[in-house]
Amino acid sequence: MILRKSLVAAALLFGLISSAHANPPRARWTEDQAWTYMRGQAWPLGSNFLPTNAINQLEMFQKETFDPGEIDKEFGWAEAAGMTTMRVFLHDLLWQQDAEGLKQRVGDLLTIAAKHHIKPVLVLFDSCWDPDPRLGPQRPPIPGIHNSGWVQGPGIALADPANHARFEAYVKGIVGAFASDNRILAWDVWNEPDNGGGGRYTNNLKNKTELMNKLLPQVFAWARSQGPVQPLTSGVWTHDSWADAAQWSTTEKIQLTESDILSFHDYSWPEKFESRVTALEKLHRPLLCTEYMARGAGSTIDTILPIAAAHKVGMINWGLVQGRMQTNLPWDSWQVPYVGREPTVWFHDLFYPDGKPYRQREIEILRDTSHRMNTK
Repeated sequence: MILRKSLVAAALLFGLISSAHANPPRARWTEDQAWTYMRGQAWPLGSNFLPTNAINQLEMFQKETFDPGEIDKEFGWAEAAGMTTMRVFLHDLLWQQDAEGLKQRVGDLLTIAAKHHIKPVLVLFDSCWDPDPRLGPQRPPIPGIHNSGWVQGPGIALADPANHARFEAYVKGIVGAFASDNRILAWDVWNEPDNGGGGRYTNNLKNKTELMNKLLPQVFAWARSQGPVQPLTSGVWTHDSWADAAQWSTTEKIQLTESDILSFHDYSWPEKFESRVTALEKLHRPLLCTEYMARGAGSTIDTILPIAAAHKVGMINWGLVQGRMQTNLPWDSWQVPYVGREPTVWFHDLFYPDGKPYRQREIEILRDTSHRMNTK
């Protein structure tokens, strides 16, 4: 209770509590509007964030397991590493369960983030991992397996058109509540929307991408109807290059023509990363890489971050702190679990749960690059 009161007091002190109502609807931003906004922000550098004691976005934000003290501590480590953003996943079931509570806890998160000079990117939907999310206590991690408890949103609920009304209420409700809140960097409306799911789950929808392609433009429209002062985006991720628009998939066409700023994922070697950046630069909008760094796959802070800085691409790596998500383990742990053994190198994540860096040199590179990009 004391911490909650202190968060509210801090928000009131700095005039940061959102007006809790939407603005007039707006269109997709022009290129000039997108550049004006992003040039007014610190260079985006951060991590995909889940506190060490949460296995997924439900465990992070449900009332019984929301832990502002842990978030505050970990955001402090991020700030010290020069980070200016965190990518944080929400979930439609959290809105269905307790809309007012979710708004309160998102507000608390934003107050903590502002204390550490961090502006989060908030993610609304996600197509990765377990397709059958359920509220309440979450199962423990499966030993030795990467991201064994992450859940999709909406997952298999996507199949029932009757659920669209609650999806709409969620998008309009959460975006509308924070539409004027300058503590938010951007809204990522759907993470990897055409991802088949991943893992060993057998109940993924067979026509998932078709269903999602019908809903994704509506999600953009619902969010834009609230007139957010922050940009909307959804990251492309599957192709080696997006240089030829004729080769874009239906999903990519929606993402690249609806997004105010363009985002993408890349876990590959530096050469491929740079080729993807140069292809997207031809679309003349600010670029934000919302997932990178898979050390065992060739994507490292040492090699990727200098390229990103040269192209002025904002960068968000996967994983801040090792924890219940177990993303220090590689993707292939789904085939051969790392039980009783460590990977040769950590796949994702930057810190141990006690705040010790996995590699001190990585933290130095992050901090030095952030300082250079934000003092030009």
